[in-house]
Amino acid sequence: MSNAPQEPSSVPKHADPDDEHLDLWGSGADSTVPRTTSAAETMPKAAHKKRNWPKIFLSALLVAVLLVVGVLFYYFRSVSTALNGIHRDPNLMPDQTAVQPIEPGKPINFVLMGTDNRPGVSGARSDSLIVAQLSGDREHLYLVSFLRDMWVTIPANKVMPKDSKAKINAAYSWGGSALTVKTLQNITGVQMDHAVIIDFPGFVSLTDELGGVTIYNPQKSTIDGHNFPQGNITVSGQDALLYVRERYDLANGDLDRAARQRAVITAIIEKSMSGDVIGNPKKFNEVMQVYAKNTTVDSGLTPANIRKIATSLRLKSGTSIVQVQAPISGFGKSKDGQAYDIVDEAGLAELSSALKSDRMADYVANHPQ
Repeated sequence: MSNAPQEPSSVPKHADPDDEHLDLWGSGADSTVPRTTSAAETMPKAAHKKRNWPKIFLSALLVAVLLVVGVLFYYFRSVSTALNGIHRDPNLMPDQTAVQPIEPGKPINFVLMGTDNRPGVSGARSDSLIVAQLSGDREHLYLVSFLRDMWVTIPANKVMPKDSKAKINAAYSWGGSALTVKTLQNITGVQMDHAVIIDFPGFVSLTDELGGVTIYNPQKSTIDGHNFPQGNITVSGQDALLYVRERYDLANGDLDRAARQRAVITAIIEKSMSGDVIGNPKKFNEVMQVYAKNTTVDSGLTPANIRKIATSLRLKSGTSIVQVQAPISGFGKSKDGQAYDIVDEAGLAELSSALKSDRMADYVANHPQ
């Protein structure tokens, strides 16, 4: 028997060589057990990170894509729900069957009516009347105010069986939106494509949901104990309604009121399209729901048509929304004592020509507002 010293066993006593496969850290039961070193372990750390960065990048990209898809889906669902929820009335236009699809490159004329319809009050009238023309190139929206006291010829209707001279806002009282649109078409010779109505409660809710809108107020005024100082002011809810309805405490009466209405509508459009609303899914959904609950449109403004118009918009900023006043030449009084605004016939003919020919930019340049 040899007395030479024995080499220590590489496997500890009572240890199973297969135990190294059970080691959670992958080092085996004994660090003295020889094992094969992988290429990744011998690779410098920088090179190892370089090999892993594509996986990290792709994982981050996948997460970002999923987030974007989720947000877009939420927005699409919110918009679809709102568009489907808008009340559509086939009687808003004089003849809905005569409304033709808008050709690409042609302007679109919307009649916007703010009515004084509210609980406890009958015989509603159009407190605000605006023709909003979206230019053929979709780069500008022109808001053309027609003063509620403009003395015009209103076509025969159920209340007045023959054509009658009256203030333009009487058309809504006598025949609703359809008669108002017909009156506008008769005095301008311009085909109106769509009609949109919002009443007082809807206006209050919309400005509240937007968190108020900021406009520049050129002259201070007071109505029902509410003071509106000169300068930049933020209005919402009932204050906003009072602001756009006041005329007696304004230097130019109805002209200044119409200017206020255009300014507030412009501010509402700008804020509805702002990053604060569009970038906030919850706020975006709430605003869309308020629009759906408080507006009525003609049946031609289907969800598909609204999407088509919206995706064609190329409005770049607030300067893309241009405010215009339909011209008057003075003031008069009817035989029954009504004070009214006299239409500037020559001026209206020029405005009408610009609306028909999609040349409102030239009109505005020649008639600074």
